[in-house]
Amino acid sequence: MEHVWTYMYTTAQTPMLDPEFDKSDFKAPLAGFGYGLPLSRLYARYFGGDLKLISMEGYGTDAYLHLSRLSDNEEPLA
Repeated sequence: MEHVWTYMYTTAQTPMLDPEFDKSDFKAPLAGFGYGLPLSRLYARYFGGDLKLISMEGYGTDAYLHLSRLSDNEEPLA
């Protein structure tokens, strides 16, 4: 699991594009490029937090995002 934080590492299969795919369509798949997890952890650390993954074989993987609170002001969520 040490490779998940490496840019361009992916376990996703290469999607098959429609033969009539037009590059100006903007309907290309966004998954599987290997930037999601490393970039998410980088943003979390930039904001004073961290992103951790805990994997349990046979059960799945949990992702924990921790962000520091920057002030004592309460912000309405709705």
